[in-house]
Order: sequence, then C-alpha cells, then structure tokens
Amino acid sequence: MDFGLVLQTDPPASAVVGLMRRAERNGFRYGWTFDSAVLWQEPFVIYSRILEHTTGLIVGSMVTNPSTRTWEVTASTFATLNEMYGNRTVCGIGRGDSAMRVAGRKPNTLATLGEAIGVIRDLAEGREADVDGRPVRLSWVEDGKLPVWMAAYGPKALALAGQQADGFILQLADPYLTASMVAAVRTAASDAGRDPDAVKICVAAPAYVGDDLAHAREQCRWFGGMVGNHVADLVARYGEHSAQVPDALTSYIEQREGYDYSHHGRAGNPDAAFVPDEIVDRFCLLGPADAHIEKLRELRALGVDQFAVYAMHDAREAVIDAYGERIIPALG
Repeated sequence: MDFGLVLQTDPPASAVVGLMRRAERNGFRYGWTFDSAVLWQEPFVIYSRILEHTTGLIVGSMVTNPSTRTWEVTASTFATLNEMYGNRTVCGIGRGDSAMRVAGRKPNTLATLGEAIGVIRDLAEGREADVDGRPVRLSWVEDGKLPVWMAAYGPKALALAGQQADGFILQLADPYLTASMVAAVRTAASDAGRDPDAVKICVAAPAYVGDDLAHAREQCRWFGGMVGNHVADLVARYGEHSAQVPDALTSYIEQREGYDYSHHGRAGNPDAAFVPDEIVDRFCLLGPADAHIEKLRELRALGVDQFAVYAMHDAREAVIDAYGERIIPALG
C-alpha cells in the first residue's frame, strides 16, 4: 500500500514544502494539495518547489476541476512540471466543490468532467485532442505521462471513474462504503472493456494518532462537514433513502443547515457541528497506531492501493512521523 499526504496550500508556502519533505523522509510516496484559488495559494506554483526539494515524491491535486483553468492550461502546467522533474505528477480531478462555489459558480456536469479527463491526459502526454471544436496538440511534449484520477461518490460519477479515469479517489475511509464504491468502479471499468485492476484506488481521509479519542474527533469533525457538501448534492439529485445511494452515506446530513466555505477543511469548523461521533470514527482513522494499522489492512484487502492522510489538524508533524515510524512499515 502506498501512502500520501494531503495539505491545503495555506501560507507560508515554505511550510507546505517542508511538510512534504518530511513526509517523503517518512516513506510517503505521494504529496497532494487542495486546489481552490480563492481560499488558498496557487498549488501549481508550490508543486514546482515541492518537486525541486524532494527526490521521488509524486505530486498532484486533490482535486482540480475542468473550469478553474482551461483544459490546455491544466495539461500544459502538468506537462511542464513533468518535463522539469521527470513525470512525477498525477492529476486528481472532480466536478469542483469549493473552487467553484466560493466564486459563485456551480460544479461542472459529469459530461464536462468526462470530456476533460480525456483531453487533459491526451494533451499532457503529447497527443492531439479536440478543444472547443478545434484540434490542439502540445508539440513540445516528449515522453509525457499524466495519470488522471477522479474523485467520486454518486453512482453516475463512480461509473464515469471506472470508464475513463486511471484512478479513483474516495474521500472517506469507511470500509463498508469503500467496498461498495470500489466494486462499482471496477464493474464499470470491466463493462467498458478496461482492466478493472488497472484502476488505482486511493482512499483519502484525516488521520490522527493518539489515545485521546475525544480530542482527535474534534480535530477531524470538519471532514464530515466537507463530505456532507457532496452528500447533500446526492440527496438533492436522488432523494432521501434512495436505492441508488446508501443510507450509510447520506443519513447523517439530516441536521445539516448550511456551509460557509471560509471554514472549509479546517479543524473547529462550526458548520460541521452536526456531524456525529459515529461518522467521524467511520470516515477517519483515529486512535493509537495499532488501530490505524488494523483499519488500513481492512481497506487494503478491499483493493485500496493508497491511503492519503488529510493533515488539517493540530498534530501534522506528529502524524507524519507516527506513520513513518509505525504504520507505513507495517503496510508499505
């Protein structure tokens, strides 16, 4: 199992670079960041520094979207980083939550997302692609490689990930939900004539190592609020208690009243107060190192290739070190 570190690009950027370097020293193979230009600093600028100051870390977005930048700009940016540092990037992409909504725009449709996945990958790898009705090719790209991994929760998005993406990003660590969603992605891949085992599976969630479970929950409760934004979209589309979306994912948002993106992804987010302890425990990895190892072994048995640690809490360095000392050696 591979391990990744997920950060927001809060200033100073040097701190993000430093944490990524620390992660690589501790055995992490991937470094991810949010991509929301209004809320945080521009990640692609910071990726260049991370890549320069690490030796093998693979860097990517968790997640970008098809509208913040035009597709040829996204492809060119990744391809430039790959030319400079040797194909060490991955494009995580989704419909767009905070990046779009905080700027007053709606998330992209799945149709747009599906088209963007193919175009961005083709352009970044040097192939010609259709952009707004005309053929475009980045003629300077040589031997480029850009895996595109898609974030998804709902049935149509899971199918799209299986049909078109190189990897599937699931932003929660509940084994029951992971099993059903991984199965949906792999079935869609197989039905599309693809090798289902070739689709990488990445589970991303907060991890907090320690014995004070109450404190860990309060540091990670924000995650249930963030996931709740996507869940609310699914409930609006499919209705409550839908056969297409499990209650295990949707029932907890009944008390959700709203969401202010100024607190997005941050410990102490007041808009996550509705999230019960049971959801924090299911969606995150909490407790002593042995508890993390046990849950990660369960996820690995379900086909998870990578666990990416969301480190938006008061123990970032301690969690990175604990994973390097105890957890990654047990599962890497």
